[in-house]
Amino acid sequence: MDETENQGTPETGDTQAGNSPNAADAPPAAAPWRGRLKKWAIIGGVVAVIAPILILSAWTAITLSYSYSTGYRAGFVQKISKKGWVCPTWEGELQLVNLPGAAPERWSFSVRDDIVAAAVQSSIGSRVALEYEEHRGVPTSCFGETDYFIVGVRKVAEP
Repeated sequence: MDETENQGTPETGDTQAGNSPNAADAPPAAAPWRGRLKKWAIIGGVVAVIAPILILSAWTAITLSYSYSTGYRAGFVQKISKKGWVCPTWEGELQLVNLPGAAPERWSFSVRDDIVAAAVQSSIGSRVALEYEEHRGVPTSCFGETDYFIVGVRKVAEP
């Protein structure tokens, strides 16, 4: 048998490696690592965007769920107003009851609940005790400009 017969012909499909009729014309095969690199770059980009959002959301939920301190402040509500375009919150000031002759002290607070805000509004000018919770470390002012959130209002009798 002739040596050319062993190699086969392109028409019969019996070609051996390297003897393909269009081997010189075929483009070089893409490196397999490029596809994997592209996939990992996309995954890394998605993680780089989603991870900070998840961390910020979890931190916000934790800081708003647990209060650092709770208590009451007594005095006269000086003002309360709804502030903000994107995240409107109720912000107010309480003039604390001081000793005679002492300079008045103002205490700023935030209200997240509209019902509590209405109760605070109705008590302007009256002596009140505001029940508050302090939430430190809230990452944005979207929930209130201060750390002190009013959760209840109680009118106090005048002395």
